[in-house]
This record gives sequence, C-alpha cells and structure tokens, in this order.
Amino acid sequence: MSSIPSPKSKFINVKCHDCGNEQTAFDKPATQVKCHVCGATLVRPTGGKGEIRGELLGEVK
Repeated sequence: MSSIPSPKSKFINVKCHDCGNEQTAFDKPATQVKCHVCGATLVRPTGGKGEIRGELLGEVK
C-alpha cells in the first residue's frame, strides 16, 4: 500500500522591514511577494526556495 507524499513546501509568515506589516507567503513563490501596505518586496523567487527579504517569523501550522 503506497502512502500519500507530504508536501516539501510550506506557507511562512514574514514581517516587512519597512512598515512592520506581517503577511503570509509561500516559501517557493513563482512571482515576487510584495507587502500589502507599502509595496516592499518580502520574498523574491529564485527557481526553488524564495529569497526572504523581510523578517521570517515562522511557518504557518
């Protein structure tokens, strides 16, 4: 009997360095994740794991 594989990617909480807004983002984004308040880039795509430009607060459980 085969088991269902668990995903290797996750959602993370990131805090914007510019305005302090906390926001949820995907850790492997296909496009830039921008802050909803000030427009600063929070996570930049790299082809795999994203480059986190804000403060990583942890993963969403």
